[in-house]
Amino acid sequence: MFHLRSRFGTAMARPYSQRPGNAALPFVFRLRPEPVDTLAFNPQARNSKLARLEAVLLLADEPLPPRRLADVVGLVDAAEARTLIERLKELYDLDGTAFQIEELAGGYQLLTRSQYHPWLARLKRTGHELRITPAALETLSVIAYKQPIMRAEVEKVRGVACGEVIRQLMEKGLVRITGRHDSLGRPQLYGTTKKFLQAFGLNTLKDLPEVESLKSGNRS
Repeated sequence: MFHLRSRFGTAMARPYSQRPGNAALPFVFRLRPEPVDTLAFNPQARNSKLARLEAVLLLADEPLPPRRLADVVGLVDAAEARTLIERLKELYDLDGTAFQIEELAGGYQLLTRSQYHPWLARLKRTGHELRITPAALETLSVIAYKQPIMRAEVEKVRGVACGEVIRQLMEKGLVRITGRHDSLGRPQLYGTTKKFLQAFGLNTLKDLPEVESLKSGNRS
């Protein structure tokens, strides 16, 4: 390196590898393509928030409410979670994927579409099926439609003792004690659980079939 003398004093010569700040790049470098906007190029691509939401739904083994999703994914609020869920639903429909997002028990869950269930049943996941006897299903129906309800009222409807059946339903997590009645002895009141909604594909108890429609279905 050598030094140049000027009327402004001593200055160091610029190394060959250092280009002036206002110098144009060589032609070969100007040919490099600009960064590609993946979302603009592929409308079905997921941004970071949508990808995180999809990952959480894939891992969750129960329906997650919007507020919980917002906390886990790092969203502003439950409203943003709902917006992203609707967008993810659209993408699944466009993809023709085997998955869908269903609203169950006050939350959202990633599930397979019903048309693929026959193939999935071949996996024979023993121990995971929810087996309910006809007597237990009848008792569960009475509780679901008339909750909160006392055991004596269930037995009056069914005409048989139901104590053991109710206990079995509680062990399966489908029925729970919701409080006590104000009558003599303050007997326990029973109602269904969140697991009941999930097991029967319901979002709320309002989604239960109308009794009249059940009767018409039985006649057909």
